[in-house]
Amino acid sequence: GEGNTEKMKGNNITLPFRRKREGKTHYKKRLKMLLSDKFRLVVRKSLNSTRASIVQYDANGDKVLFTIDSKNLSKLGWKGNTGNLPSAYLAGMMLGKKAIQEGIKEAILDIGMNNSTKGSRLYAALAGAIDAGMKIPLGAEVLPPKERISGEHISKYAKSIKNDKPRYEKQFYDYLKKGINPEDIVTHFNEIRGKING
Repeated sequence: GEGNTEKMKGNNITLPFRRKREGKTHYKKRLKMLLSDKFRLVVRKSLNSTRASIVQYDANGDKVLFTIDSKNLSKLGWKGNTGNLPSAYLAGMMLGKKAIQEGIKEAILDIGMNNSTKGSRLYAALAGAIDAGMKIPLGAEVLPPKERISGEHISKYAKSIKNDKPRYEKQFYDYLKKGINPEDIVTHFNEIRGKING
């Protein structure tokens, strides 16, 4: 009766360890098989930036081949926020371009402990890498819509509050300080995208 279910539960919990102890599952070998010859697109985000890296599996520890941080976009003249969808996409595209130049055309996505939220910055970076020409298996339904990637939502919102000057200036202080009107973000995004696409 009741004692049995507890026992079953206990067995379930210890099962992976028991299998490892008895050598039934060769974990390292299995991992190697899963990751052999595959590169990972590792995407991480903080409040003000999105980082994308190409990582190669190595038995002695993963090798980070290169990383692009959305903060690097300022070198190309990006005046927008570096912690939003457009900047995450552009960083992903820069990384994808670099990967292809280095002969890395395929990767698997690794978002780590981040929540998999449809349309998030993590997937905006992925969309950028895919648009750069990389093959990364994933359902297209998780990618943010094109108008959010280009910042159209930011532009629309800026236009909608433009008459409320104090609110507009407070909300878009960073944009205005860098000399860009938030309602022009889509044009600016396309300009930087063009630079990355070369």
